[in-house]
Amino acid sequence: MTTKQSIPFIDLAAQRRRLSDVLNAAVLRVMDHGSYIMGPEVIQLEADLAAFCGVRHVVSCANGTDALGLVLMAMELGVGDAVFCPSFTFCATAEAVAWVGATPVLVDVLSDTFNMDPESLEKAIATARSKGLRPAAVIPVDLFGQPADYDAIERVATREGLCVLCDAAQSFGATYKKRKVGAVGLASITSFFPAKPLGCYGDGGAIFTDDDGLAGTMRSLRVHGQGSDKYDNVRIGINGRLDTIQAAVLLEKLKIFPEEIERRDQVAKRYNDHLGENVIVPTVPDGLSSVWAQYTIRLPGFERRDFVVSLKAEGIPTAIYYPKPLHRQSAYAHYPTADGGLPVAERLADEVVSLPMHPYLSTEIQDRIIAAVQRATFRKIGRQEDGVSHLSQAR
Repeated sequence: MTTKQSIPFIDLAAQRRRLSDVLNAAVLRVMDHGSYIMGPEVIQLEADLAAFCGVRHVVSCANGTDALGLVLMAMELGVGDAVFCPSFTFCATAEAVAWVGATPVLVDVLSDTFNMDPESLEKAIATARSKGLRPAAVIPVDLFGQPADYDAIERVATREGLCVLCDAAQSFGATYKKRKVGAVGLASITSFFPAKPLGCYGDGGAIFTDDDGLAGTMRSLRVHGQGSDKYDNVRIGINGRLDTIQAAVLLEKLKIFPEEIERRDQVAKRYNDHLGENVIVPTVPDGLSSVWAQYTIRLPGFERRDFVVSLKAEGIPTAIYYPKPLHRQSAYAHYPTADGGLPVAERLADEVVSLPMHPYLSTEIQDRIIAAVQRATFRKIGRQEDGVSHLSQAR
């Protein structure tokens, strides 16, 4: 089979072409004024992000992992503290917990939303106590762009005395029952990694909170723990500042972000409409919205490698987020897990595949992706190809 010309998995170049003039001007302004670190664009970005989410404070920083670390440091968590994290996620969530000396306790997820399972969280709390750890905080991850079940998680957290820190690295711009992501929990964090729905041209992150004291401490920690000036350090901190050029880029991207979210949602709905009979498509509970950082399907009963190879031959890239849950990775395998194991996380790791998703996917390219997925799955579900695609019949 001849491999067709490949399309991009995330087309950052399309957005760049759209914003070329304003981005070039924004970067040039920074080059002209010369405040490359913590310049005026950083201050403006923090204000604009706070207004976008409806929170009092935004503390920008160098990346999403630093954002997690800054909150945990400001909360003074450390040895003996248990922090509950989903196992089916990128390692940064648990990594930041280990940085401060606390213990990540790994929790299972729900098969329909991919997010933290509140029942497994309750089991994990019992596990932590049985090991002599103090349950201190929970970090739900809004995987692939949609918020976790915060009502249920907050009920458990309130009862057990846990602080809720929301890892919204993939979900910034989404909503949870009329609450913007960023306005949930004691604090929320996000990442501006280039591939994120709101991404810069390097690394970047931010923390959102209404807690005045927490925000003040994180601002100190972000700059080496400085006090009244940079040579009066009152705590051990990090070098976690956001570059001004990245802030300038984000200011321009934020202006079109709501439109891009809507475009992502339209692509996801079209995928769902045409692929629901072929694979397990993602679902978003009523009252929630997703920014579709990834569009992730499940392939139970399929040979995933064959599916990926089939799409690659048609020029359709795919990605697997994540092929191995944290509790199966060498660096995290020794940390506690919820009683009863994490069977859903393990099953999802074998079933998930992500398809191209970004705001600039044309209808033509969407059709090409949909048809390729249908061809890759027809035989497995007992359908016979007759030269007419299922997509064409559905129109």
